[in-house]
Amino acid sequence: MISQENQVLDGFDVLCANSIELVKYARTITAKQINLVQLLTFYSIGRWIVEVQQKGESRAKYGKQIIKKMSETMTAQFGRGFSVDNLENARRFYLVYQERISETVFRKFALEKSETVFRLFEKTVPFTLPWSHYVQLMRIKNEDERSFYEVEATCGNWSIRTLQRQYNSSFYERIALSRNKDEVKRLASEGNVITKPQDIIKQPTVLEFLGMEEKESYVESDLETAIIDKLQKFLLEMGKGYLFEARQKRFVFGEDNYYVDVVFYNRLLRCYVLIDLKVDKLTHKDLGQMLMYVHYYDRYKKLPEENPTIGILLCKEKNDALVEITLPENSNIYASEYKLYLPDKKELQKKLKEWIAEETGEEIP
Repeated sequence: MISQENQVLDGFDVLCANSIELVKYARTITAKQINLVQLLTFYSIGRWIVEVQQKGESRAKYGKQIIKKMSETMTAQFGRGFSVDNLENARRFYLVYQERISETVFRKFALEKSETVFRLFEKTVPFTLPWSHYVQLMRIKNEDERSFYEVEATCGNWSIRTLQRQYNSSFYERIALSRNKDEVKRLASEGNVITKPQDIIKQPTVLEFLGMEEKESYVESDLETAIIDKLQKFLLEMGKGYLFEARQKRFVFGEDNYYVDVVFYNRLLRCYVLIDLKVDKLTHKDLGQMLMYVHYYDRYKKLPEENPTIGILLCKEKNDALVEITLPENSNIYASEYKLYLPDKKELQKKLKEWIAEETGEEIP
């Protein structure tokens, strides 16, 4: 037992010396590269903890003791930033992303401390987000889901709070449940790419940020007012490319006045998006009304170079069979249930697994 402990602790001085020398070097790099340097530094420290001190095993009997002593040494040398939790995260960071960094890059950065390492990243940068984002991402066990959030956070320039909110609202599962199986496979590498109307639909749409009190019924104007008051967060929930145009947009047809609850323009799809809010169960009359709104915009508002108008009904409850029988084939009208609270993530994950199994005929563990 003593010899094992000594064997683990024998390399402790080397581990700390290498890490201290690397951090000193990292702090000389220009501010422009500081985020990548920080990530490479934690990656390298994590690799040393795993491979040098733990013999390449993901768990070691004396791992906690090593990390605790290392934290004390590094903190005495540099101050904040090297807590036990952060060093544990460095270890996990390497285990999760070890395939991202080649042996050449590791050697040039951590061992040779050569600034030529940054030339290797002129075309492809291995890490695109701040350290705090990767700490959040590492908690996601599903590799495809983790990759999806990394792509979306990078493309959308998400803050850490936005990333946490999107994860907590089960953004990945809700997007995946509205896609076919081939598109689900692409989510991990491409994120939510907007190329057709169906790509902007989520099942369900989560509006917990409105902060509305739970009660048996609402009037549509209450929901509409809450959405406009929290417009920035609503746009985030709706997805990419949205520009707000109007609330209660009035148009006249014949001698009658009509009002669309909320009108957006989506610059990625290059089309109008009309939203109608329904606080009750969706009816065939609601669908018919939206169909009329869409036809009006296509005939009288849409420019020749723009794409057909999309209609979205956000409703408390919908019947897919009713939607299918009421609307013509290939219509650009979609119904999505809204939730005023965060969905049960485990329940959505279960639904997604069942849906994939049904689509592919394969059992998902």
